[in-house]
Amino acid sequence: MAKKALILGLNGQDGSYLSELLLSKGYEVHGVIRRSSVINTERIDHIFKPEDKRYIHYGDLQEGIEHLLFDIKPDEVYNLAAMSHVRVSFEVPIYTGLVNGVGVTRLLEAIRKLRMKCKFYQASSSEMYGTTKPPQDENTIFNPVSPYGCAKLYAYHITRAYRTGYGMFACNGILFNHESERRGERFVTRKIVKGAVRIRLGLQDNLYLGNLSALRDWGHSKDYMRAIWMIMQHDKPDDWVVSTGEYHSVKEFVIKVFDYLNLDWKRHVITDKGWERPNEVPALLGNSKKIRKELGWKPEISFDELVKGMIENDIKVERNGLKNNTRR
Repeated sequence: MAKKALILGLNGQDGSYLSELLLSKGYEVHGVIRRSSVINTERIDHIFKPEDKRYIHYGDLQEGIEHLLFDIKPDEVYNLAAMSHVRVSFEVPIYTGLVNGVGVTRLLEAIRKLRMKCKFYQASSSEMYGTTKPPQDENTIFNPVSPYGCAKLYAYHITRAYRTGYGMFACNGILFNHESERRGERFVTRKIVKGAVRIRLGLQDNLYLGNLSALRDWGHSKDYMRAIWMIMQHDKPDDWVVSTGEYHSVKEFVIKVFDYLNLDWKRHVITDKGWERPNEVPALLGNSKKIRKELGWKPEISFDELVKGMIENDIKVERNGLKNNTRR
């Protein structure tokens, strides 16, 4: 029989890539998405056809999880659901804590109460390191400085507590920043790419950004979803850093995108403190030696390929939008 996987956060960037990977490996994939008044399945519409809709379930980390676990009886549970925007977490800190922290406890407790033998993956974050100096690995001290990072650290530790206390196969993947053409438009990399493409096409004049000096270890979501699948196939549960091992500043990202489009970034980019976080994380750089050595994982998509793919995708998106508007 095919393995069953349950993905929470199915319609996000990571959920879409993970579902593609698992389906390619013969899994029966079920996913949980939050009900919304607007259509929010564009990342997975090419994956799940109308006849597959029975595998998509509505719910979130606040309610409705226990009955889904009981009905589906998955072999693997991937928790990718979260309030995922770090800057916004300062505006909704209580909600962030309830979803990203307490919500994970609800999920783990449901698995325990149902006495399920499924494997569990928790999407932890490099934001847990906060202001700790790089490079950061599995033994680095955590020092989060955002509600998002604090809630993720709670989830990280509660996952470890259920692993040691109840013998659950519960893993943490400490993923550093990972992007793609499916990244949400509110995240800085996609915001930069989309803004620059629109400037190139004459659709806008300026791009407003916050801290340009922040350093981030950027990889591709597709590579990182392959890593978390490998984590779940390991013979014992553990915690793993997933990263490229190189970092770039936001300014470098801006320059690379604008250069690709033959634009002078200084003429169009305006820094605005309103886009900065109350507490900034200066530098995140992952040391992923452990997963490379023990599981044989390594990233396959370079930083340049990541940026190029995002740019070319947004060029298509914006040009298609222009064509559709012209036809009207």
